[in-house]
Amino acid sequence: MSMTTDVQKNLMLFSGRAHPELAEAVAQQLDVEVTPQTARDFANGEIFVRFEESVRGSDAFVMQSCPAPMNHWIMEMLIMIDALKRGSAKRITAILPFYPYARQDKKHRGREPISARLIADLLKTAGADRIITVDLHTDQIQGFFDGPVDHMHAQGQLAEYVRANYGTDNICVVSPDAGRVKVGEKWADALDGAPMAFVHKTRDPDVPNQIKSNRVVGDVAGKTCVLIDDMIDTGGTIAGAVTVLKEAGAGDVIIATTHGVFSEPAATRLAACGAKEVIATDTLPIPPEKQFDNLTVLSMAPLLAQTIREVFENGSVTSLFNGSA
Repeated sequence: MSMTTDVQKNLMLFSGRAHPELAEAVAQQLDVEVTPQTARDFANGEIFVRFEESVRGSDAFVMQSCPAPMNHWIMEMLIMIDALKRGSAKRITAILPFYPYARQDKKHRGREPISARLIADLLKTAGADRIITVDLHTDQIQGFFDGPVDHMHAQGQLAEYVRANYGTDNICVVSPDAGRVKVGEKWADALDGAPMAFVHKTRDPDVPNQIKSNRVVGDVAGKTCVLIDDMIDTGGTIAGAVTVLKEAGAGDVIIATTHGVFSEPAATRLAACGAKEVIATDTLPIPPEKQFDNLTVLSMAPLLAQTIREVFENGSVTSLFNGSA
């Protein structure tokens, strides 16, 4: 007696409650629906999740952005992954457009945690087989997870927007510190070999979110400066960099960032800092109270959907970046 089965792969997309709009946009690109679920908080803060459809044998993609309150949404994602594991999903991919705790990727001094590694360990323990994320604070975070990590980059969308709206003839790419010069080089290449500069700054390790921008290294006089960073939290660093650039004779200053965290008072600072435009993506939700007149938000849904499709079909994620990812 023999038995044969016709088993087809089944892609299922799941979304946490932190940023359902992005998941819906990704689902539309993939021509699928976000799997319905029941999710609620008990009075004491406990999170309950139950999926309304069978997940057995599925290729499950779980999307969760992590805005404030970050720890709440991290816990919700871990619970969702656990529910999928216990529901016999075949493979579970955690999609974190914004990787939480990414700034804590190493010890600066003794008796400090490496919280970015802890997040990776929690995801693995919960049952995640793979991670998809966008613009990690540092590349080495990929090595914290014991499994495949697809590290996507928003530079393509951001640089193309700059090219289309400002051209490349008088552009200067500016890194907000020396540590992001390598990223700046990639931006410069994408903008037809634009010249580069960076802002020298100092930071007090005992005081978070406070940085003093000192001076510009490089020639920015009369140029349209594209000031790049992976994330903007309170906006102090980037607003200070705009001031320094203006004092050095820069023309228009365009700020380009992937993750618009925009904690208070970022919206006020960015609106008043003198930048002509602030370009961010929707890896994190940007509610009306965090928006301002010169803000432009680009969608990451097409790139995330392409990535999911390549992973599901066992294709090449690197091909999405012309082999350079």
